[in-house]
Amino acid sequence: MKPLSNVQLGTLGGTLCSVWNSFDWGNMLQTAVLAAVGATVSYLVSRLLEGRRRPRR
Repeated sequence: MKPLSNVQLGTLGGTLCSVWNSFDWGNMLQTAVLAAVGATVSYLVSRLLEGRRRPRR
């Protein structure tokens, strides 16, 4: 693989800077926290339902 030229590196750097600046980091943090809470609740509910499905001795 050949190295990138100065023009290609400059274009890549400018693109990354503009994308980085467009993110709303507070909103992304909130989304990550809500995803973690949702995954935890989903796991706990599946474990609860699995316990109810097993026959009791």
